[in-house]
Amino acid sequence: MNSTAPKHANPTTFNAVNNQLLIGDTPLTQLALRVGQTPFYAYDRQALTQRVHRLRQAMPADLKIHYAMKANPMPAVVQHMATLVDGFDLASAGEMKVALDTPMPVENISFAGPGKRPQELSQAIAAGVTLNIESAHELESIAKQCEYIGLNAKVAVRINPAFELKASGMKMGGGAKQFGIDEEQVPAVLQRIKALGLLFQGFHIYSGSQNLKAESIIEAQQKSLQLAACLSEHSPSPIRKLNIGGGFGIPYFPGDLPLAIDQVGEALASAMALTRQSLPEAEIIIELGRYLVGEAGIYVTRVIDKKVSRGQTFLISDGGLHHHLAASGNFGQVIRKNYPIAIGNKMGCEDLEIVNIVGPLCTPLDILADKMTLPKAEVGDFVVIYQSGAYGYTASPSKFLSQPDALEVLV
Repeated sequence: MNSTAPKHANPTTFNAVNNQLLIGDTPLTQLALRVGQTPFYAYDRQALTQRVHRLRQAMPADLKIHYAMKANPMPAVVQHMATLVDGFDLASAGEMKVALDTPMPVENISFAGPGKRPQELSQAIAAGVTLNIESAHELESIAKQCEYIGLNAKVAVRINPAFELKASGMKMGGGAKQFGIDEEQVPAVLQRIKALGLLFQGFHIYSGSQNLKAESIIEAQQKSLQLAACLSEHSPSPIRKLNIGGGFGIPYFPGDLPLAIDQVGEALASAMALTRQSLPEAEIIIELGRYLVGEAGIYVTRVIDKKVSRGQTFLISDGGLHHHLAASGNFGQVIRKNYPIAIGNKMGCEDLEIVNIVGPLCTPLDILADKMTLPKAEVGDFVVIYQSGAYGYTASPSKFLSQPDALEVLV
């Protein structure tokens, strides 16, 4: 094995005692008994709290932090996040229902997405949620819904900027995109909002996601603030809310390094000070999902068989890509790479072996680990996949091959 090859960043969210991974203060084997089955996802309440507090320390004091619920919409997680963040950003009426069950003030909830159905628009209008407009057609649909139900809508314009978030895992701005309204079309849309008499709130600029390069995020944030200031000259009323997106990534793969958030925060403080001169009434918002919850979650599956095939050892687990598509490499990876993994009831054990970990599905795509060096595991041991708090269960094909569902717990 090449000792100079890149390695996973050492996961620091979870501790271990007596070879047992701890979730909160609960040993993994005990938690599995409490849950009553494998596979399951477990999210650490204290880790969520600490992540938000650490972020606030790094960011400007007057910056508002919103949670993008699409990262993890588990109701218990969202309830907990409501006590930590300043607002929610939604991607569906289903998420809106979960958000409205929390104490989060409705004026701090917004709804984005390129294909909102008329029923979803009317639900958001009735609830008082801010709608991020993504097309001229959607704007007219909102106006029709307002007329039909007799209520006015709070709206913001989602802008597709000419620039992109460099080095991001997923680019959601720049070039031709289904997201938002091209920046050159925004002045006309703002005039139409004024003519329709809708309650204009401000702008939403989301350029990309999963970025570990502080320089790239800083550049995108500065450009977003400058663009908003420029387009505000055409707005029908002063900018009240300016969401400059997120894009903060977490380390998943060998060689990944954590994002330098202090560097991002220092640069953002300077940029916001300049923006205040032209947009004095604007509440400046960053919208984060993965960064807030991703490292606070694990996926736990049990070894149900062990075999050797032509010199390679395979651990066969009771969970797989149907619960954790991203860890299998089938959620956007071009070249498959391993997530950080542990044998959760043999932490620190020095009897190691190289194994492949696969799920129970009848497809060669169902791979959780490819030739990883791990403590020697046997049938009944627990495989733990780190960095699983975001885009896990709800981003996976849970009905594929009619396997049993996974459970989720907040500890």
